[in-house]
Amino acid sequence: MSTTRITLAKGLNMGLRKAMEDDPKVLMMGEDVGKLGGVFRITDGLQKDFGEDRVIDSPLAESGIVGTAIGMALRGYRPVVEIQFDGFVYPAYDQIVCQVAKMHYRSKGNYKIPMVIRIPFGGGIGAVEHHSESPEAQFAHTPGLKVVACSNPVDGYWMIQQAIACDDPVIFLEPKRQYHADKAELDERETLQSVEGLFRSRVVRQGTDVTVLAYGPTVKTAMSAAEAAATEGRSLEVIDLRTLSPLDMGPVYESVRRTGRAVVTHEAHVNLGLGSEVAARITEECFYSLEAPVLRVGGFDTPYPASRIEEDFLPDLDRVLDAVDRSLAF
Repeated sequence: MSTTRITLAKGLNMGLRKAMEDDPKVLMMGEDVGKLGGVFRITDGLQKDFGEDRVIDSPLAESGIVGTAIGMALRGYRPVVEIQFDGFVYPAYDQIVCQVAKMHYRSKGNYKIPMVIRIPFGGGIGAVEHHSESPEAQFAHTPGLKVVACSNPVDGYWMIQQAIACDDPVIFLEPKRQYHADKAELDERETLQSVEGLFRSRVVRQGTDVTVLAYGPTVKTAMSAAEAAATEGRSLEVIDLRTLSPLDMGPVYESVRRTGRAVVTHEAHVNLGLGSEVAARITEECFYSLEAPVLRVGGFDTPYPASRIEEDFLPDLDRVLDAVDRSLAF
């Protein structure tokens, strides 16, 4: 059988396993990643099969986890560290932006930091404070870091392997509410060389009226909005950005020059979010093609709310369609 139906969680687990099988220098480290298999079970079974010196249960100290991984990367390993929840990354923020991001540049290219920092991000799981944040803009703003966000099971499988193979440090964002939500067919005949590159955006639904840009958890939201719009005779083109730093804007420009309109959606706050940079670049490159301003749909400018009202905070189908209506009204 050449295809397997997998969830995002399973795809990531399989991708990590494949990377560890292919390269003995790949190792995992983080809180509860070993015996427990991670709080979301993404590393389930890996310690049992690869041993405690390759899948390491660390102390509850994010700065220490990342700092240790930096030393390992400098010594030729390819560490993959898990930040248990997005809001837990901030104790390691100094290590990431001051050391991980700058070591290659500081050493004039003599040292590489081939490490991956996995971060479950976004909301929608009914969690408590510090468990549902979207810090991607803070890392995408930092030169020296690559930042990517998978949105589906197949991308999860391939992108995690590509990130581990990358010689630059990669912030790898995983939409936690999609871990077990949907299944997709993985073609096991594909190879890393034959699949789409890590730093590429992708048109996931073709359309003619408005370009809707999303990544991570909001790709599914954008696709649902496109399906709803189609019942009213409106054709939305949906692009999964996939890579946030560097941004792959070629497919975006090509799409916007055809549709003349663009809506960007993400769960992070709209103020200074990734949508701001995307909107600015579209305006600079596609100004004479635009029929309306580039509109942004995201979280409100408040701390992430209590779980009972998180659905009022997160961008949903109705808010995306409202932005589409406003764009078409120009």
